[in-house]
Amino acid sequence: MTDLLNPRPDQSGDAPRRPRVGILGAGQLARMDQQAAIPLDVDLRVLAGGPTDAAVLAGAEAIVGDHHDLETLRVFAQDVDVVTFEFEGVDPAHLRALEDDGHRLVPTPAAKLFAQDKLHQRRELGRAGFPVPPFEHARVAIDVAEFAARFGWPVVLKAPRGGYDGRGVAVVSTPVEAAAFLEPLADGALVEPALSIERELAVQVARTSDGTTAAYPVVETVQQDAMLRELIAPAEVDDALAREAVDLAVRIVDHIGATGLVAVELFVTPDGVLINELAMRPHNSGHHTIEAAVTSQFEQHVRAALDWPLGATELVAPAAVTVNVVGPEDGSDPRARLQEALAVPGAHVHLYGKTARPGRKLGHVTALGPGVATARATAWRAANILEGTAA
Repeated sequence: MTDLLNPRPDQSGDAPRRPRVGILGAGQLARMDQQAAIPLDVDLRVLAGGPTDAAVLAGAEAIVGDHHDLETLRVFAQDVDVVTFEFEGVDPAHLRALEDDGHRLVPTPAAKLFAQDKLHQRRELGRAGFPVPPFEHARVAIDVAEFAARFGWPVVLKAPRGGYDGRGVAVVSTPVEAAAFLEPLADGALVEPALSIERELAVQVARTSDGTTAAYPVVETVQQDAMLRELIAPAEVDDALAREAVDLAVRIVDHIGATGLVAVELFVTPDGVLINELAMRPHNSGHHTIEAAVTSQFEQHVRAALDWPLGATELVAPAAVTVNVVGPEDGSDPRARLQEALAVPGAHVHLYGKTARPGRKLGHVTALGPGVATARATAWRAANILEGTAA
């Protein structure tokens, strides 16, 4: 571990002590948590991989260290009131060790495991009666072939741990392809049918330790190359489906006893609503809330981590659309076109301070409007400028 980066001044002995929230991770989610913590006068400390991580560049107090190292985690946890997260990839055994040491984690390691291990999530939620897709644990290619004999090729294989934005997921059509996917996975994979998906939805739910919850209106997410490309808030679905999605998300969060912020991703299929994945942290499907909701998901994350009263979740406009800004194929940096994008009326641009690379998520644009069409046109106009694809 290195010295503290961006240290806050010593707290005055005459003022109430500022709470300190520790976040494992220092990417763009922690960066936006930092922006939300400032007006609340909350000290936010991150465990960063290096001094150029997005949250460090935004001024977050940071310790540089390896989140795979238990002693690094223990040192980090000593100086914060609560430990929370911006990603899923911390060893569950290390989190249990921190809990055993007496540190407060939001969510707890038991709840966090539902987001860290897809197989655990499917098994436990399925046993509890929640709607999950058909699945099996495939250790070798013959397991996949037997599953496909019942549900048909192609099938979807998912690494139980570590995948995001399409990583660790593959659609396979033969036992040979299945074997190639399984070969590096010591614990096998989750195998599911290639579902007929009508649309994808997401609901953000915040929960405090006393069981108080606050859910945001359901949004629709549009995927491209296994990455969220556009989200529409509120989702253009009928009221009954919207209520079903929010109710399902809240029941899941209550069932697993999660605290903090949880994103519940859902599939709408001809057979009904099915659970896709959970994220125990702020999530790309909630970025619109910065401008579009009374309380952003990032402020809500800080409030929930501290067990403070949760904020209102209502939208402040009839419609909002968020478009992710993705690194162009030519390797150019969207920052070079920022001023032109800022000239688009109504476009709220967020860049993450990350090095430009083709296909990398570098920022997002949100626009509000009286309807989806208006908001979408504005958001895409600014995003296309940033990506260098504007006509």
